[in-house]
Amino acid sequence: MNKMDSKDPGYAWVMVFSVFTLSALSFGTLASISVFLKPLSSEFGWSRAETSLAYTVISFSSATFGVFWGYIADKYGTRWFGIIAALMMSLSLFLLSKQTSIFYFYGFYFLFGAFGNAMVTSPLFANVGFWFRHNPGLALGITASGGAVGQGLIPYISGIIIVSDGWREAYSSMAIIYLLIAIPAALFVRESPRREAARKAKTEEPTDFPLSEKEAITWLCSAVIFCCICMSVPTVHLVPLLTDSDFSMEFATSVLMVLMFCGAFGRILGGKLGDTIGALPAYVLMSTGQTISVIWFPYVTNSMGLYLLAAFFGFTFSGVMSSILVCTRMMVSAKFAGRANSLGSFFGWTGMGIGGFFGGYFFDLFGDYYWSFAFASIMGSINLIILLRFLARINSKRSGFVILKM
Repeated sequence: MNKMDSKDPGYAWVMVFSVFTLSALSFGTLASISVFLKPLSSEFGWSRAETSLAYTVISFSSATFGVFWGYIADKYGTRWFGIIAALMMSLSLFLLSKQTSIFYFYGFYFLFGAFGNAMVTSPLFANVGFWFRHNPGLALGITASGGAVGQGLIPYISGIIIVSDGWREAYSSMAIIYLLIAIPAALFVRESPRREAARKAKTEEPTDFPLSEKEAITWLCSAVIFCCICMSVPTVHLVPLLTDSDFSMEFATSVLMVLMFCGAFGRILGGKLGDTIGALPAYVLMSTGQTISVIWFPYVTNSMGLYLLAAFFGFTFSGVMSSILVCTRMMVSAKFAGRANSLGSFFGWTGMGIGGFFGGYFFDLFGDYYWSFAFASIMGSINLIILLRFLARINSKRSGFVILKM
């Protein structure tokens, strides 16, 4: 290793701060759909499934456009991604405050996903990962924890504004807040030197992973879709579940906030575990916790139990997300990272959209959330089966290989 590679650039941590902030705002909007769900259903007469379909729309637009932005990122870099996304996120929220029909509702969330969330997640996470040669898992975990902080804070703030001033004022207020925070953070986005060099190089950078990039990403994407179906049901439907059980909006959003704030620690630990025990074993460990805990939400009825369950689920489901990022960082070259992250994100957001919709569909079908959360646990179990097969495939390819370690 030459002197240039002996330590990571100081600016790497500036990138962590920038993407942490942008992902907090982006993921916060997705989580806040759960807070807007009942007020919008009540005012417009939309069913629970129709309203929660907005989460499916934003997920699918993020998935589809994420692949496109991943290609652009690998070819041209991500310098302007943050600025464009900051403007579009704010515009989308402002337009949502003015919408009058479900088609506008879907359309403005589509806009947020395609030109906001899709630009500040996978391409920028791929960029951050290659700023670091030492402990990239920890760096990615801290970066990804921004999403968990946003998922806890934004719905809580939105809920307070909805109760006091209504849902339109909540959307318009968030539009202004996003503009004031996202633009300064976006100005710090820079492409990593390693990604810049890889893009200009004529030869492919070798990796230590025993499987080809194509096979590794195929395995990972196959697991991710079921994993994200599992995690999306509480993300979208926890607040309605609690308010249906006669808990206040303030309590319901506080439980979601605890879930997401514990998730911030889970993402950091999930990333660090990727540096120590390996990213794929960390993914399996966190997925196990997520799958076991998700099914219990409809059965726990006391406030302390709900806080504890939310804390455990939040810790493990968020650890899953950073583990996935570290898996991709370790499996592929810098030149392919944007597309690889975006392909994983495509299947992840597809799963999130499916889970968000079916959580509402099963509620409409049965009149409660028991089957919704049972469905989530079943999907998590399928994810675990695929991950264990993936581990077996790696071990059969290279006996004694230290899984996903640099």
